[in-house]
Amino acid sequence: MDIKLMVKQVIQESLDRMIHHDLSIVIEKPKNPDFGDYAIPCFSWAKTFKRSPKEIAEQLALSIHHPLFLKVDAVGPYINIFLDKKQISQELLNQIVLKAASFGSNNDGENQNVPIDLSAPNIAKPFSMGHLRSTVIGHSIANLTAKNGYRPIRINHLGDWGTQFGKLIVAYLKWGDEEKVIQQPIVELLRLYIKFHDEANKHSELNDEGRLYFKKLEEGDPQTLKLWSWFREESLKEFFRIYQLLDISFDYLHGESFYNDKMDEVIELLTAEGLIEESNGALVVQLDENDLPPCLIQKSDGATIYATRDLATAIYRKRNFDFARSLYVVGSEQTLHFQQVKLVLQKAGFDWAKDIIHIPFGMMLQNGKKMSTRAGRVILLEEVLNEAIELAYQIIDQKNPTLENKHEIAKQVGIGAVIFQDLKNFRTNDVDFSFEHMLNFDGETGPYLQYTHARCHSLLRKSGDFVPQIGYSLDEDEAWSTIFLLSQFGEVVKQSWTDYDPSKIARYALDLARSFNSYYAKVRILDSENKNARLHLVFSVATIIKECLRILGIKAPQSM
Repeated sequence: MDIKLMVKQVIQESLDRMIHHDLSIVIEKPKNPDFGDYAIPCFSWAKTFKRSPKEIAEQLALSIHHPLFLKVDAVGPYINIFLDKKQISQELLNQIVLKAASFGSNNDGENQNVPIDLSAPNIAKPFSMGHLRSTVIGHSIANLTAKNGYRPIRINHLGDWGTQFGKLIVAYLKWGDEEKVIQQPIVELLRLYIKFHDEANKHSELNDEGRLYFKKLEEGDPQTLKLWSWFREESLKEFFRIYQLLDISFDYLHGESFYNDKMDEVIELLTAEGLIEESNGALVVQLDENDLPPCLIQKSDGATIYATRDLATAIYRKRNFDFARSLYVVGSEQTLHFQQVKLVLQKAGFDWAKDIIHIPFGMMLQNGKKMSTRAGRVILLEEVLNEAIELAYQIIDQKNPTLENKHEIAKQVGIGAVIFQDLKNFRTNDVDFSFEHMLNFDGETGPYLQYTHARCHSLLRKSGDFVPQIGYSLDEDEAWSTIFLLSQFGEVVKQSWTDYDPSKIARYALDLARSFNSYYAKVRILDSENKNARLHLVFSVATIIKECLRILGIKAPQSM
């Protein structure tokens, strides 16, 4: 139920009766409720109608009619619309009862494919808090993709190729211990990676050796390939333990190595189009006309780089998924890279390059500094999740010691707290990670939303015999703020997808929870004459909060 869209359509019909023009309609929410639920300014129509905005408002107000409008007034240059609270609430509560979790969904995407590149941790490195952002932002955007009628294709584009693996192999051959790697693979491989860079700062020739071993890897050298495969296999075991904790899965695990045999075609294609130039022994595509540096396609030693693999990736995804758009949830520091990749594809004649969309996000900071594997400054995500679960358990045990299944609920609350702390922020903002306030049951947190959802279900259980039915309405001022927010859910779903911004869902859910809790504090629900209607509002709030949490990738326990 999109009331704002309905208002816009009614205004457009009234405009069409007066003059056949498509005019821009602005719908505002008055700060003062005495001026209605919606206000439409008429300033921009004065030139078209050749009348004052006040005269236009007066004439239009007389022609606007709808069963859900209680009153339409003209006040100066504004048309003020007062909604019929009883009719609106009945229509809204009916729809939520009938549609349940599908309320707020739309079919705009017509089931078109949308591959989403997300998470993408680097093999042989720990899954750190730095990887959390791409993972949870991408997962939430995938859920929004489906909510808006598209078919999301979740792809974990693993960082399993590149010069860093040549460096790691060199480090292992020089200083590695097989038994240590077997016992603690990621810990030991991280130690070797950090040691390589420490030593390379003193002996720069190590970098050349690392590049040589990556070239051997590209050429399929058996010993090098065997070590790389071992590192990859051990890393995936670690990663999927964490993905299981987060309850996130993927449709494809096509890492960078998947495209190793697809890059020659890219170079041949760019050469055939006359785009390849040689520069100091390397192959590049010039982007001078776009005021960008050249896109490096192949190094002087014949090795490929990220751009080559991403060009091959884009072509593969278009051929195999025929996407409506292709999303890349990758940090802001890669903005130039994606600009170059898109421009090279456009110059090569691929019109669909415009449908490639880089969704950037800010950094996860530690004490105000960027987390860095190379520098050894890293917070391991698994440790953070486990600590959050343990803290959640302690809080729940203190608040509700007789609660059944406390360990499972603590897991849902702890992990939800970590995810929500990230997603409540607009994605391009940097996030300085801290446990402080994250598990607060009263603040702008995941536990606050989960607790509100559990409170709703507690009321429904205590009612004894609640069964959702259609036909109930709630014509009371105390409930209107909550009802009005519920009616906006579909609009928020659309806008969150348009902006690729899960924080809009998070902020909406917080507003809805605050509104409901305010209502809960003002009225009695279980022992009121209006019990059934109020319980249907409780049911509706629980349904939408649960759906918001699901979109964000967070569980919604019914007891806490």
